[in-house]
Amino acid sequence: MEPRAAIHRSGALLLLAAILAAAVTSASAIGDKCAACKAVAAELEIGIASEKPRNHLDLRNRLNSKGQREGKVIDYRVSELRVVELLDGLCDKMQDYTLKKLESGEKGWVKVTDWNSFQTEKKAAARAHSKNLSTFCGSSLSG
Repeated sequence: MEPRAAIHRSGALLLLAAILAAAVTSASAIGDKCAACKAVAAELEIGIASEKPRNHLDLRNRLNSKGQREGKVIDYRVSELRVVELLDGLCDKMQDYTLKKLESGEKGWVKVTDWNSFQTEKKAAARAHSKNLSTFCGSSLSG
């Protein structure tokens, strides 16, 4: 084998190894998936609690031969629109969470209200955790 071909081959193998390492790192970035799901569920509960009451969805758009409206009236609480509105932006909100050592000694997801006043030595790592949680949320919701 020519030296030039060997260099290209070793470069390709090195690139493949880097891609595989990145894939494994991103897949295992969320160590405790149960705690991550609980954080996502907590944020969803906040969204549900802060919902404003809505009227039913009136889908009666047609008129019959007698001039009366036909179609369905759907209760907003069980509508697909409600689900879409609750999930829209949910994963972006997960960037407000990061892993922090709790009083019990275990690590847990906590909501950060102000990143500028957040007390930690490794702010970049805390931001990386929040992005990992947001990515986990997106992959969980997309199925």
